[in-house]
Amino acid sequence: MAADPAGADVHHQVGVAGAARLLHGYGPEVPQARWPGGARVAVSFILNWEEGSEPSHAAGDGENAQGLSETPVALPPGVRDLAIESVYEYGARAGIWRLQRLFDAEDIPLTLFATAVALELHPEVAAWVRTRGHEPAGHGYRWDRMYLLDPAEERENIRRTVRSITDTTGSRPLGWYSRYSPSPMTRSILVDEGFTYDSDAYNDDLPYQTTVDGRDHLVVPYSLTYNDGRYTTAFGHPDPGSFLEQCRRGFDYLWEEGETAPRMMSIGFHPRLIGQANRASALRDLIHHMKSRGDVWFARRVDIADHWRRQVLGSGG
Repeated sequence: MAADPAGADVHHQVGVAGAARLLHGYGPEVPQARWPGGARVAVSFILNWEEGSEPSHAAGDGENAQGLSETPVALPPGVRDLAIESVYEYGARAGIWRLQRLFDAEDIPLTLFATAVALELHPEVAAWVRTRGHEPAGHGYRWDRMYLLDPAEERENIRRTVRSITDTTGSRPLGWYSRYSPSPMTRSILVDEGFTYDSDAYNDDLPYQTTVDGRDHLVVPYSLTYNDGRYTTAFGHPDPGSFLEQCRRGFDYLWEEGETAPRMMSIGFHPRLIGQANRASALRDLIHHMKSRGDVWFARRVDIADHWRRQVLGSGG
């Protein structure tokens, strides 16, 4: 199936099991987004803010966090893992503030994929988001497995997340990214609840419109390729230089392609990982490289979504 002139996939995407796959994108004719200032690439930096919301015995979960951590060994079920808890504590105590200093100094706006509990536990982070105008996007109330919830439970989780983030940051989240895989109903509920976009997909380099239960909805795809989570995988970044090189190569290629068509790059990171000094230095070098090339638009995801609707889809933001 081809995309229509407005850039929407022409199949019907519904919030039930068995929905159509989104296999067909823009094809050879990429829409002209005309990024602000004539930029070749829109770069979205995404800070995953989760510290304190992860599974832990301290929170009464009876389990420990798994993955996206420095610790290579998982303790047996039922045994509290103080080591992995302290890794997350590093993100909250030190990593987030190193990143705050970096992005404040570089004057770059962020989108936070934020769990509501992490913002509740750290009002000083919520205040920074509010003061600097960063975008808080919904990331669940805690580390919620949406695919395990029935539709009523999932809807209430999303509503609770919206209420909490609005209270802590002063901004109602308009974007969403599920901590794990979304459920077949997630997108339908998000449209019902007034979200203007979601990032629950890794299937394109550009935003695209799809149809959810007969209603238009924008997807701003995310990336696990340009992501510091790869520091913790066997086939990921062995050192900060590897992260820098992978992101730099990706940016440079997109920048070259951006001479004739718009390009977008999503770079996701976590304070407990890239907040370490050696890794933060690679992130800083990447930012300086991007700025040295010029013709780049550093943007929050909600701004990319609004711009795409106006420039490509011809609708208001």
